[in-house]
Amino acid sequence: MPERTVAVASRSGLHARPAKIFVEAAARQTAPVRIRVGDGKAVPANSMLGVLTLGAGHGTEVTLEAEGPGAEEALAALVDLLSRDLDAEGAEGAADPGAAEASGAV
Repeated sequence: MPERTVAVASRSGLHARPAKIFVEAAARQTAPVRIRVGDGKAVPANSMLGVLTLGAGHGTEVTLEAEGPGAEEALAALVDLLSRDLDAEGAEGAADPGAAEASGAV
């Protein structure tokens, strides 16, 4: 089973907005993905409650594992997401009222 380890870049860790963004992205993957901290129990990456219970703060290394068709692609997409500061990206969008319109989110 392929797995990747990445440090959580978001300033607030995997809490609130970054967790929501991550869980939604995990739910869109074709392969089931699980996430864990250290040697702890892996939880489904598409479970908001599961992800929040990990208590992964800024800089915490998490391990993602996936299996089945699309596993490598799913891991690559989610590792890329966790390696970015989703707090800053969300704040920029909130500060720019036109960002929602430009992204088609309105």
